[in-house]
Amino acid sequence: MNAGVSDRAGRRCLAACVSLLVLAPPGPPTPRAAAPLAEPVSRQVYLMGTLATLATYDDDRTRALERLDALVVSLEATEAELSTWRDGTPLGTLNRTAAGVPSPLSASLCRLFRALDHWHHETGGAFDPAIGSLVQAYGLRAEGRVPTGRELTEARTQAGWRLVDLDPERCRFRRHADVQIDEGGFGKGEALDRLKTIAPDSAWIVDLGGHVLVNHLRPAGGAGWKVALAHPDARDEVAFELELASGSLSTSGGSERDRTAQETRISHILDPRSMAPATFDGSVTVWHEQALVADILSTALFVMGPDEGLSWADARGLAVCFLDTEAGGSPRIRASVAWTHRFS
Repeated sequence: MNAGVSDRAGRRCLAACVSLLVLAPPGPPTPRAAAPLAEPVSRQVYLMGTLATLATYDDDRTRALERLDALVVSLEATEAELSTWRDGTPLGTLNRTAAGVPSPLSASLCRLFRALDHWHHETGGAFDPAIGSLVQAYGLRAEGRVPTGRELTEARTQAGWRLVDLDPERCRFRRHADVQIDEGGFGKGEALDRLKTIAPDSAWIVDLGGHVLVNHLRPAGGAGWKVALAHPDARDEVAFELELASGSLSTSGGSERDRTAQETRISHILDPRSMAPATFDGSVTVWHEQALVADILSTALFVMGPDEGLSWADARGLAVCFLDTEAGGSPRIRASVAWTHRFS
């Protein structure tokens, strides 16, 4: 992840665009307190298909490293449960269970699937985790491809939450077709939320491929953690910074993950409603106390796009910011009321 811009550059950017927003990785925090702060102890590890950056403060370096190890172990455990890239994971096993056969869910998967079901209906289908067949058809886990009409028709018959039954009371799950649950729109958020039981009284930050969760303010001055937010067209270019005092920030955007096949841009985020790649060419950042909700909503709101998405977010008091690029390359910012109140 990139380090943040300098304080002077950050002030210039914030002065020019107070309510801008889009997420980039956090750099080492810079304290506001007069007394200098010790450098945070940090670690980087490749997990869940992305680079995870973890940092914490502690007077005892050994204790800090042990805390980071515990956070990493928790992330690895979630990956071992939710990965659809690896053999033998509980979620992967569900995807291979014969259609029509009910499957028991563990307590953690049952709780998670209740949340997925709720947000699928709340977003009017803009969030739908049962689109693995479409992800495969468009080659989004590879180099990208334009599927043939026959391939697309077949993939669409096997896609959609409408093709699954969830019994939340008995924690049972059943597919009515060869539906593939794809963790791309919720896995990172779930992994981050599970960290909240690890060292709950300590100050730490975890950036999981651009999805950030903080726990407690930094010590010695109580300033928030500085998070640098990226330009939607260039993830290595910092748009500006903000201070994150609590909760989670999740960004969905194309920049470097979209694919091009047959001279056609293929968004790596699919619109479950049209069963085609989403058309918005920008990024959206969502703040929420729960990392899972932030993850789900950044995906759903990217699918909705700025006009529909901001209206939907404002009606629910959600902190959301869209960013796209004007003709001259300058960022255009559109933020919800709750976002402006929180970060300006």
